[in-house]
Amino acid sequence: MKETIIKEIEQKLLRYLDNAQMEMLHRTLKSCLDNVTFIMQEDSIQDIFEYSNMELIDKFIASKEIEGCSKRTTQYYKSTLVMLENRTDIHFTHMTTDHLRTYLTDYQKINNCSKVSIDNIRRNLSSFFSWLEEENYILKSPMKRIHKIKTDKVIKETLSDESLECLRDSCDNLRDLAIIDLLASTGMRVGELVNINIEDIDNMK
Repeated sequence: MKETIIKEIEQKLLRYLDNAQMEMLHRTLKSCLDNVTFIMQEDSIQDIFEYSNMELIDKFIASKEIEGCSKRTTQYYKSTLVMLENRTDIHFTHMTTDHLRTYLTDYQKINNCSKVSIDNIRRNLSSFFSWLEEENYILKSPMKRIHKIKTDKVIKETLSDESLECLRDSCDNLRDLAIIDLLASTGMRVGELVNINIEDIDNMK
């Protein structure tokens, strides 16, 4: 309970103090509260937090939408964070590097997922906790010490001229042929292609 109160006081003063002042405040609070006994009812513990985990998630998603992230991206962010919230009883502003390392390790074991999937989750969590830091909800992101997970690089095979001609020959209409030629000549992603509308194309004669 003492640590919770100390962290809450530090959160409230975070935007007003620099790192040296925060360190002095932390030492002073620990020294002064060492011999103090706290009694607090369980149902009042949550009242000391300004925002719940879900409220912080909603604020983060709103900020990403304003930045122009696609709906698919924000949904992926939200599902990652909701999953974390469902598997912990710790407030996000009080999570440590060890908490998150354990979460990622357990998640990989339970779901038997690839390193690529775990690194995607790590990246989403890193973005969220960096946002908490930037918005002064926390002093320092606990994800900063959790580095990118090394994954095997998969080199995708490119289409040979012969294979490309086979694809062209299999097209039975101009639309499909245009799609094949556009993908092959520009290197754009399929997701970018499907978002193109007729009015986006300049008709040059």
